[in-house]
Amino acid sequence: MAKDKRSKAGPPPAKPPAPAAAPPSWPPFKPPLPVIDLTIEPLDKVEDKVVVLRSFFPRSLCRDYVSFLRELPLVTTPGKPKRGDAVRVNDRFQIQDAKFAHRLWTDTGLREVVLDKDVTHLCTGGETVFYPFDRRSAKEEIAVSLETGMCLLHKHGHDCMLHEGREVTAGEKWVIRTDLCVRR
Repeated sequence: MAKDKRSKAGPPPAKPPAPAAAPPSWPPFKPPLPVIDLTIEPLDKVEDKVVVLRSFFPRSLCRDYVSFLRELPLVTTPGKPKRGDAVRVNDRFQIQDAKFAHRLWTDTGLREVVLDKDVTHLCTGGETVFYPFDRRSAKEEIAVSLETGMCLLHKHGHDCMLHEGREVTAGEKWVIRTDLCVRR
């Protein structure tokens, strides 16, 4: 009997991807945003790569989102990163939600402040740390301290610096992360 030639054709076909979870019903942005004039503040030493927007979300909206996010199925990230990966020690809810990303872009003032650009802590720890020379060096690190409602923007892709979130040692840090793609 002849051998089945398909057995040497390589690995079996890939399994179909698991169905994507339905996005949650995100709370409304109340009060309507922005509540203040948003101003981009470049971060010293890496002005062309990292900026912050202070008071992007008012405290009341932060409280509403923390209450909402507590009810979602959070998953703890591994404490020890793979070689070359950033340290991330946190619980997270991760989902692809183009509608929510669009709301963040269009309903918060973010689009206007980013496109117009011409060129009281609730926890201890949790800073986002950037390493401008892509090596972990305490002498070279640039740490961004937490502020309720702050928006931190930094470049990804070719211009992305090595970065990580420090461990939260007291209290809680809540983050909403999204990607922005802007044509310049």
